[in-house]
Amino acid sequence: MNAKEIVLDFYNSDALSNPELMDSFLHPDVVLEWNSSKGFVKKSREDLLALAGELKIAYVSSIVQIHHIVAENNEVAVRYTHFATTIENPNHINVLANFFVVWEVQDGKLFKGYQMSQLP
Repeated sequence: MNAKEIVLDFYNSDALSNPELMDSFLHPDVVLEWNSSKGFVKKSREDLLALAGELKIAYVSSIVQIHHIVAENNEVAVRYTHFATTIENPNHINVLANFFVVWEVQDGKLFKGYQMSQLP
């Protein structure tokens, strides 16, 4: 699989809210540098798996809508919106945030990510 296919598989799966599945996509030394509406954070593998666990608990379901994806060699840029439904109101779909991320893929896994997000 090429880098673009790996990233597409990641976002088209429920890995963002499934720690076990997310684990299969992450390189052992993965790092995500994230500039959000609330500031900068650097996430390790353990941080990303914990975040997926939190999303799994907080939301009934979530889905990603990819707007753009561009790949060159082992780097893939993706612009997407993350939606979710809450336990309290499972019939209403909420926009969690809008994202832009560039992933570097190494050894068939997500290795280094540079992400920006903005709340709706």
